[in-house]
Amino acid sequence: MRRRTTRVTAGVGCLLSALVLAVLPLPRGADRAQAATAESSAVTESGTKGAYDDFSNLKVTVHQTKDLTGQAVRVTWTGGDPSENGYSNFLSIMQCWGDDASGPDRTQCEYGLASGAQPGNGRYVYQGGSSVGDPLESGSATPVDRNGTHYAPFRPVEGQGDATTSGTDITYFNDGDTNAVAFLPNDGAGGGDTSFELKSAVEQPALGCGARTTSAGRIQPCWLVVVPRGTHNAGGSAYQSGDVVSSSLSRTNWNQRIVFRLGFAPVTDNCDPDKPERGIMGSELATDVITSWQSTLCKTGTYRFTYTQSGEQQARDAVTSGDSLAGLAMTVDPVEPADGAPQVVHAPIAVTGLTIGFAWMYDATGGSRPLTELKLNQRLLAKVLTQSYPYSLVKPADKVPDYLADNPQSIVKDPEFLRLNPDLAGQAAANTPLGLAVTVDNTDSANLVWKYILANTDAREFIAGKADPWGMKVNSSYENGVISDSLDFFPKTDLTPTTTSCGGGYPDITYNGLDVVPYMNDMHDAALKVRRGSIGTAYNCDISVTPPKPTAVDRPIPTQQRQFGIVDNASATRYLLGAAALPNADGDYVKPTDDSLLKAVAEMPDSDVAGVKAPDPARMKDGAYPLTAVVYAAASLDQAKDARLDYAKVMRYAAGDGQTQGTAKGQLPYGYAPLPTALRTQAKQAADLLEKGLPDADESTGSTSGGGDDVSGTGSGGSAAGGADGGTTGATGTGSTGTSSAGADASATARPSADPTETDPAKQNVAQSGGYTPAEVLGLVRWVLLGVLVAGGAAALAGPVMLRFSTRKGAAGG
Repeated sequence: MRRRTTRVTAGVGCLLSALVLAVLPLPRGADRAQAATAESSAVTESGTKGAYDDFSNLKVTVHQTKDLTGQAVRVTWTGGDPSENGYSNFLSIMQCWGDDASGPDRTQCEYGLASGAQPGNGRYVYQGGSSVGDPLESGSATPVDRNGTHYAPFRPVEGQGDATTSGTDITYFNDGDTNAVAFLPNDGAGGGDTSFELKSAVEQPALGCGARTTSAGRIQPCWLVVVPRGTHNAGGSAYQSGDVVSSSLSRTNWNQRIVFRLGFAPVTDNCDPDKPERGIMGSELATDVITSWQSTLCKTGTYRFTYTQSGEQQARDAVTSGDSLAGLAMTVDPVEPADGAPQVVHAPIAVTGLTIGFAWMYDATGGSRPLTELKLNQRLLAKVLTQSYPYSLVKPADKVPDYLADNPQSIVKDPEFLRLNPDLAGQAAANTPLGLAVTVDNTDSANLVWKYILANTDAREFIAGKADPWGMKVNSSYENGVISDSLDFFPKTDLTPTTTSCGGGYPDITYNGLDVVPYMNDMHDAALKVRRGSIGTAYNCDISVTPPKPTAVDRPIPTQQRQFGIVDNASATRYLLGAAALPNADGDYVKPTDDSLLKAVAEMPDSDVAGVKAPDPARMKDGAYPLTAVVYAAASLDQAKDARLDYAKVMRYAAGDGQTQGTAKGQLPYGYAPLPTALRTQAKQAADLLEKGLPDADESTGSTSGGGDDVSGTGSGGSAAGGADGGTTGATGTGSTGTSSAGADASATARPSADPTETDPAKQNVAQSGGYTPAEVLGLVRWVLLGVLVAGGAAALAGPVMLRFSTRKGAAGG
């Protein structure tokens, strides 16, 4: 049993988050199946010879063009000329809407407000006569703002408003949320590799991607537009150092555009909105997969399923309390009803895990490069999560607290980190992520991270106060038992205020560690902000108010983005984050892949509830990824029959078609590994029991027989088990002791057969794991102990973020 604690904080402010695209290749650890699916819709287009620059050798590939949603896509290019300075031989990339078969007009593209003085940025266009003047621009063809400057307006899709009224109009996007990239320089070979964030209509209604349909009901396309730039400005003059570089929307530049048609998945599930709702709630680890399945489940049912994301304990409590709004809970730890309470079944529905996802540019000879390989061990994670690096508390120009003065300023100055990542030697202390982006919630995921860290002796001793071999010590705010393996959140206990000068005669401002590394709303939010290169750090001065207050730092330009965070594997995959390799119990550094996740399932022991697998990082060996988790769908048998039948359909779909990996609605999103055969069998058996409901009184004290695999179940205070003849017994009804016709140990958990000669990887892992079958009917007594962890004088945060209809994932409706 583990003690639940509440998270510690002084409150989380709403911080401006900066948006920008990181220049980062597809993670090298991505599975072949995922890459193959993406490549199946990859499109390559070539450039053309322009008036002043020849792009006919340029070839650009967008690696996924179908079944798109709010996500990142890989874009690569070859055949350009190397960029030898900061203003020539680069690409601009933008997302657009438009119904014309040849592609969009420049007024239909989100572009022009990227942060920083990036060449090619902006929506202003100029006629001939200056270094940025364009002879193809006609004064009568473009509107003029109130200052008399011509600009290319942005026109949103119908119904979203009017066109913008200036080149700096932020009605529809701004430097903090645009996905456009103005300046992506060619590498030394004339090519490049980047990840570009796409937005569905959920993230950007003004583009309407995935929401607009033709008269025939088909989804209208959106577009990705690449504008190659050479060594000449729009008027034909060669670039000179110090020149202003014309906008990529200027007509001469725009005429060189390369256009890619994008097929977005519908943002709605086409489920009849008049259908009544059937509520599901629980783990963020299940959000992506349930969202994908919703439309398919709706087609054959009388109800529409909605998903409310919450902490797992809240979901487990909903099941045991009989909350009709959430008759099915998604959880990692099992639901353990109190003695005499209604019984619960568990069906495994997904195998996934947690990822230390990163988007990290580092300084190298010849310019910035994307980091593709990263190793982190348990003690390094402990250092970051305990605010033990000074730059996780103060900005580089401010005074470091005395109690951290002897520690490395940031992780890139830590000898332990550099021993694992020698390519990052020589980086400036400030050229690093300031801290791990972590969620604000109480979750089973957070507890898994702490179990992983504390299973390691070096990390455990560091947290207890022992210096590492180089003399670094834990932040003293985390001593005296703040961290334990029952902890299910990420405390930020050091709230020491730092005063910084605003200059110019303005009053100073004060900030703390929550401003430097703020909490994320959830792991998806963390993944998105890591991808954008900004997690909302706020220690700059806002002098527009009196007195001044902390405000968010400007987002970095793409070549200066450096962030990492603890995220769910599905979100890391969706946004093409790099995945850090972590040491398992063998000491081997492993990344999360289908293979390593399934190997971890094979190594997992049972939890306190027989057959429900428990994440156990200390047992992960032989290539197993240590932060793997199995998500279970848990439901009480004491529900109305129609509810039980509907929830059983979810379990059956999870055990069948829902395990087909892919990007289409109804499939298993990448970032989840297909369930092993034994776990699919368990899910079907759990569905059987859920459909039957509570057994009759005469069944609760006896046994029934039937064909198929043995299934054992435990009721509240009793037990029942299938015999060797393949019989199946029902659950106990009121805690009375069940009996079995089996000649063997009646309380043993039955195991479905698994042919060890099967060649399917999932089946091989079933054979390795022994194919544990869960006790589908649970009645073990559990006292849930609630406590308040008081540290740093911080108050408990509010409840979890709820996602009705999973709109954050691009689906409006259940």
